[in-house]
Amino acid sequence: MKPLSFFLQNEDEAYRFLEQVRWPDGPICPHCGESKVYRFKVRPGKRRVLKCAGCRKQFSATVGTIFEDSHIQLTKWLTALHLFCASKKGMSAHQLHRMLGLTYKSAWFMMHRIRHAMKQTPYRDKLGGIIEADETFIGGKVHGQGRGRGVANKTAVFALVQRGGAVRSFTVSHVTAKNLKSLIREHVDREAQLMTDSFILYKGLHKEFASHDTVNHEAKEYVRGSAHVNTAESYFSLLKRGIIGTYHHVGSRHLHRYLDEFNFRYNSRTVNDAMRSLAAVKATEGKRLQYR
Repeated sequence: MKPLSFFLQNEDEAYRFLEQVRWPDGPICPHCGESKVYRFKVRPGKRRVLKCAGCRKQFSATVGTIFEDSHIQLTKWLTALHLFCASKKGMSAHQLHRMLGLTYKSAWFMMHRIRHAMKQTPYRDKLGGIIEADETFIGGKVHGQGRGRGVANKTAVFALVQRGGAVRSFTVSHVTAKNLKSLIREHVDREAQLMTDSFILYKGLHKEFASHDTVNHEAKEYVRGSAHVNTAESYFSLLKRGIIGTYHHVGSRHLHRYLDEFNFRYNSRTVNDAMRSLAAVKATEGKRLQYR
């Protein structure tokens, strides 16, 4: 398959590319699953329309994806997706609207659609091996208040990082032992080795998992043998650099979508930008996000 950059200037080639990604063995009707379809003659610059021989409905490669019912050209969608995947700390909607000639509202909604496609749930299995669990707070600073876990005007984010593997992060309404332990039980295999700091809410996990090692940050202990949460801290550092440096402000209502974005890029960090972009295009199928 040709690289994604080849399809970013020609609308017809963009539709060919999307068809090839979605249906490598030939088009399949997204309405009824029929493989026998008819192809209409395409005018230059227009979408490639097909018609199902079974249900007789018309469709294109964008039906059933985040691109469906969008008035934005597919070439601009693919360009935005590629830029999104190639930017380590994300890309602001203002920059995208300037580069692609879109309104800010269109660029903002486009980026949320792409983040929705990057969402990796439902998870097929649990994390195993050595798992680091840690929490942080994302949000604006309040003048006159010190730093700490309970700072007002911030949203808690909890992350589970498999060393050498994937990350899963979540927004948490309240940082309680019940909430954090529930997420750990749901996503971590019982044979895993847990690594956390000495936060009291993690107490008792050694009874449920193969082992549970802690480091005491208050005593300036950050590494003890293989016990540390530096991988989780590194993920949080990248997340915060993106939010502070690129997005500047993220509301709690939309924070979970930004986590999907940073999780996707982190979990595909071992491949190049082209392969990451291709994986994102494949993930667009079966996902819709409406503005309302």
